[in-house]
Amino acid sequence: MSKLPPPLSYPVIRPKAWRIAWLAIRPRTLSVSVAPVLVGSSLAWAEGSSVHWLALVAALCCATLIQIATNLHNDAVDCEKGNDLPDRPGPLRVTAAGWVTPGTVRRAALGSFTAAFLLGIYLAVVGGWPIVGIGLASLLAGWSYSGGPRPISYSPFGELFVLFFFGVLAVGGSVWLQGHAPDLSTLLAGLVCGLPAAAVLVVNNTRDRVADLRVGRRTLAALLSRAGATRAYAAMMLLPFALLPLLAWFGHSGALLGLFALPNALAKVRAFAAASSDPALNPLLPATARCGLILAVLLTAGFLLELA
Repeated sequence: MSKLPPPLSYPVIRPKAWRIAWLAIRPRTLSVSVAPVLVGSSLAWAEGSSVHWLALVAALCCATLIQIATNLHNDAVDCEKGNDLPDRPGPLRVTAAGWVTPGTVRRAALGSFTAAFLLGIYLAVVGGWPIVGIGLASLLAGWSYSGGPRPISYSPFGELFVLFFFGVLAVGGSVWLQGHAPDLSTLLAGLVCGLPAAAVLVVNNTRDRVADLRVGRRTLAALLSRAGATRAYAAMMLLPFALLPLLAWFGHSGALLGLFALPNALAKVRAFAAASSDPALNPLLPATARCGLILAVLLTAGFLLELA
């Protein structure tokens, strides 16, 4: 039976249960799981597929549940490993604060993984063996992000993980579920979605780099200098806008609508470079996720306009 973590010096009052659950799932960045499903589905429709609404809704729920489960598992594991100390510059973690036991959070993560698996059975019926492979890989990756002998979150490959699973794979799977075979446009759209999602992790890990190095966590941001992290963030935020004209070149002129998100992305790059302290990066975390969502919504709208 899990025990409560050691008491920490958090000067906060215990919130109500619903508020604890809300904090634990980290809702401000859940848009990174929604964006690629919208983009992939609308891309398939623009390329001639019929609309499969139930598959779209189920895919949205599955992707979100896997991200929630990954966040919950990360919360419990980081507390047990002593990573989330009171001097951590990021938002409060519910397990480290002593509001919930690690065992309870682990069970919540397992429940979310299970719900995603059950929904995935329906998606597997719709999409066949390719969706079975994508679903099982996504579940395993969600657990491996913080769990196992070599957690992804302790390595420099976290951004690559996000780019692949919340970009290329999610867009490709969504295209397939709508009855269209992935192609080069699918890959480009996956990169457009995945790069801003990876930039969210750069913000998170740059903010936490001192604490991460203290516990032996070698993330990309921890290994780079602050200037290097700034360049990596800028590349992940701006490269998608160089890919939009390529999508237009391959027949999707509606993709150019995404260029309207460029001023927002440039503002985020400037804000990252100007952040004078690690806690100053906290507002940029959800702001980066919102920027990625805005780009995805514009890209989705552009694909839908091609149907008119």
